[in-house]
Amino acid sequence: MTTMTPALVDVPGSVSHLADAPTARLLLPAEVSREEWLEVRRAGIGGSDVAGILGLGGKYTGPRHVFEEKHGRSTFKGNEAAEIGTEIEDFIAHMFTKRSGVETAEAPGTLVHVDRPWQRVNVDRYTFERPGPASGLLECKNRSEYQADQWEDGAVPDAPAIQCHWGMAVGGWDHGFVAALVGGNKLRWSRLERDEEMVEYLVDYCGRWFQRHVVEGFEPPADGLEATTDLLAKLWSVKAETIAEIDVAQAKELRARHADVKAREKAIKEELRLVENEMKLLTAENEVAKAGGKPAWTWKGNGTFASKQFTEAEPELAAAYTHMVPAIDIDRLKAEQPEKYATYRARVLRVPAKGI
Repeated sequence: MTTMTPALVDVPGSVSHLADAPTARLLLPAEVSREEWLEVRRAGIGGSDVAGILGLGGKYTGPRHVFEEKHGRSTFKGNEAAEIGTEIEDFIAHMFTKRSGVETAEAPGTLVHVDRPWQRVNVDRYTFERPGPASGLLECKNRSEYQADQWEDGAVPDAPAIQCHWGMAVGGWDHGFVAALVGGNKLRWSRLERDEEMVEYLVDYCGRWFQRHVVEGFEPPADGLEATTDLLAKLWSVKAETIAEIDVAQAKELRARHADVKAREKAIKEELRLVENEMKLLTAENEVAKAGGKPAWTWKGNGTFASKQFTEAEPELAAAYTHMVPAIDIDRLKAEQPEKYATYRARVLRVPAKGI
């Protein structure tokens, strides 16, 4: 990989720094401690925050995640996927240069917009398509084979595309690249041109969000994201037998909405079963149903093994294939370590049919 050194840029109001971005200055060099970096990150909106704020973070992040992180209450402790993604950035950047011919260099650290101090970014790499300062940016992603279809034919999924546009919005570049290593053995990359309408929308929306939820501290409203459900399950340590007093009108309204959605959910499930049963009747003992010579659907014996049914029908065979496995003695843990038991017990929301 060819590594280039960014040009020295004079940063207004400070000493010279390696910023190399038309509309940004270097706020924090890359070599600072993680604690310093996290503190600076909490005081602004970065590229990885934007998809979450917009509700495009999939099952990993949403507006509530960003809110909690900005107020120092992050529940993310890191994971293997994130660690590996960071470790192979060099390789992805190397392969991108090899395939595209566009040279790259590591960014110097956290950039901040010269006019909007809340608007920040840590780009993965600078790109150089001409002599002189950086001409654009590169975002490097490591993605599962299960997401391969999202990267075909030059497509870029919403979250990394938004992150790239945010980098352009902060740094002032007219284009950026997104490169993804998919399934560990396929490189997919695309060039994204600066979209002024997109930039204007992101700056306006995220600026208002930052003012409302970070500066003023108002909690974002509830949303239906899977990521938020997962977050709420981890956010608080439960205080046994304590009571939250809820406004009666609000409680009635939420209970009514809950009952209505549950009724519609039941109706939809029944309708889905009806359609699926019609498909099964047409398939009968076959595994594949075709229409016009092309597969329409399959009904194969590749689902969960029916252990209880097998044991009842084949007790001797079941005994021959039964073995003991290590398991936590939940009852003993509950009796001897009630506080630890409570800490790791999942919370279940139940709405009684009768009540208010």
